[in-house]
Amino acid sequence: MSNIPPKDYISSVPFPSTITMEPIGVVHSPYTERHGTPRQSELRHQPKGYEPVIARIEIFKDKVPTIALKDLDGFDRIWVIAWLHLNKHWNPMVKPPRGPKVKRGTLATRAPHRPNPIGLSAPKLHRIEDNIIFVEGIDLLDQTPILDIKPYVTYCDAFPDAKSGYVDELNAIRAQERDIFGTQETSK
Repeated sequence: MSNIPPKDYISSVPFPSTITMEPIGVVHSPYTERHGTPRQSELRHQPKGYEPVIARIEIFKDKVPTIALKDLDGFDRIWVIAWLHLNKHWNPMVKPPRGPKVKRGTLATRAPHRPNPIGLSAPKLHRIEDNIIFVEGIDLLDQTPILDIKPYVTYCDAFPDAKSGYVDELNAIRAQERDIFGTQETSK
C-alpha cells in the first residue's frame, strides 16, 4: 500500500480544446498518389504477383536523437503513427474499397479521410541504419509526416479471436483489393 495520498489528476488539468503536434520523421516510399497505394501494411488475400515494397522512415535527428531507436531492431513489426496530411475533408459515411459498395460509418472503417487524419500502420521492420528505419509493406504515401513509432508487441497488440464486424464477412468471401502494386526498394 502506498503512503502517497491520492491525487485527482483529472481535475488538475483542463480538457484541451486543441492539440499541437510536430512530425518526428517522414516516409520515403515509391507511392506518390493514393490510387495504387496499399490500403493496409499487410493484405490477408494478396493479389497474384504482389510484392510489398521496402520503404524508409527517416527520423529527424533534431527532434528525436538516434539513441531513441535503441532496441527497436529486436521487433518484427512496428506501429507507425502518421499524419495523413493530404486529407483536408471527411464525411461521416464512406464506401470501403472492397466488398459491396455500401456506405459505412467512417469510424467503422480505415478510411484515411477522418475527423483527425491520423494513420496507423504495422509494417514489418527490416533494419535500422542510424536514423533510418527500413520497413516492408508500407501503406503510406511518400513524404507522409510521422508522429510516433512504437513497437508491435503480440501479447497486447494481437487479438486473433476478436470479431471484426463486416470485415469478417468480406474475408469469408475473399474480397480483395484491386489496385495494389509495389516491388522496388526506395533508394537511400
